[in-house]
Formats: sequence, C-alpha cells, structure tokens
Amino acid sequence: MKVRLSSPLQQDSIVDGEGIRMVVWMQGCIHNCPGCHNKKTHSLKGGFEKDIAELKEEIAAVKNNDGITLTGGDPLLQVKQSLEIASFSKSIGLNVWCYTGFTYEQLLVMANSNPLIKELLLNVDVLIDGKFILDEKSSDLMFRGSANQRVINVKESLKKDRVVLVTKYIKKKVNKKPFIKEKHLFL
Repeated sequence: MKVRLSSPLQQDSIVDGEGIRMVVWMQGCIHNCPGCHNKKTHSLKGGFEKDIAELKEEIAAVKNNDGITLTGGDPLLQVKQSLEIASFSKSIGLNVWCYTGFTYEQLLVMANSNPLIKELLLNVDVLIDGKFILDEKSSDLMFRGSANQRVINVKESLKKDRVVLVTKYIKKKVNKKPFIKEKHLFL
C-alpha cells in the first residue's frame, strides 16, 4: 500500500505533540483554511508516494521518540493509510496524535459510512480537531493554531460518548496585573 506524503518522516519534533515525536506529513487537504501554514500540503496530487512498509521500517528504526504525529494535509483523507501507520505505531509502543480539519463529531458521523475512521480513532491517543481559523489564531495555545481547535483524549471520549479534552493543554485565564517597576537605590 502507498501513502502520499508532503515530506520525509520527521524525527525529534517537540512542537507537534507532547514529548519527542516523529511526524508523518500527509499530503492532501480539502479544508483550505485561510492563513494555513502548510499550504504546500493541500494539493491532492502533490508531494510523493511512499510504500507504507518502507515507512514502517523507518518508524521502527527511530530510537528515543515518545510517539508519532499524523498531520499534513489532513490524515483523514488517507484514512486506510493513516490507520495502518497508527496501528503499527501503537504495536511498537508509541503514542499517536492526529491533526484533522474535521471535528470529532463530524468524524463520528463519517464513521457510519466508513468504519475505518472509527478504527483509526481507536488507535489515536490525542486528536486535535477542527479547521484553523485565522481570527482565532494565538501563539498562547499549546499544540494548536487557533482557539476553536480542541486537544481531545480520544479513548476517554469514545468511552464516555462525549468529547473529553486533555485539560493540561487548556490554558487557564490569568488575571493580568500591571507591571510596576521597583525603584532600587544604590548607595
């Protein structure tokens, strides 16, 4: 089976999920979010094809990474390939994060006609869902680009039949006090 990628496997990322991670940059996205920082991943025919068996060998050879992140592009546009990568990664002890422009609720509806989506969700630990919205962009957010996107604990969400957020990534509102410069006297 082949997967369409936009870049080679990235190792040692610290910005695409918790810990030190490998990143699989999938090619193809239909969301076309204004302000997207990965426009080169949008074309469904862009990037390059890679045999998944080769990609799995590369993943298995990487040492000292905590997990793998599927992003792009939108990994859900290549659900069969994403499932293959995610289930393999879980089998060798990696945690799996996945970014998608679809919402968790949309994925559950889509899973009714494509059961591979549900299987993929069963192999994902954390899902960052929703389109990037430029007006909600913030550099204060952890592991997401805009405030509408959620960092979802997939296993708990499936078990409780409702979205369960990973609360440690929700920034608490801080009361900002004005900065008062102290005067120092030097004698």
